[in-house]
Amino acid sequence: MSTTTVAPLTITDAERLVDAARTAAEAAGVTVSVTVLDAGGHLLAFRRDDRAVLISGETSTRKAYTALQLNAPTADLVDLVKPDGPFHTLPTALDRPLLFIAGGIPVHRDGRLVGAIGVGGGAPEQDHSFATAALTELAR
Repeated sequence: MSTTTVAPLTITDAERLVDAARTAAEAAGVTVSVTVLDAGGHLLAFRRDDRAVLISGETSTRKAYTALQLNAPTADLVDLVKPDGPFHTLPTALDRPLLFIAGGIPVHRDGRLVGAIGVGGGAPEQDHSFATAALTELAR
């Protein structure tokens, strides 16, 4: 049995993700907060634009945490927590609240989960696109 070591998400990676998400948001004229967590859910990088709504800091962090814990983009999970969905009670079942709004995406390296990014401040579809743009930039 061979084991492959996958490099963890670094501060440099996290800063690239934050910069790329903010660049995408600025191009769209949207002010955002961006959170990057490592595989253990620990904060690696955070940035809130001066004019971003204050709650965007909390939403970006919760989106990243949700994407990390469920290893899925939050955009793909929205329907699962609706009243008739299989995860209906999940948002309130844990001590640390999850947030099922688009804008959180897990970060993978060599097929392994190494962290997550969350973006808050724009419309959910915008936040998702900014996070996606950041992952595309990191993959370069």
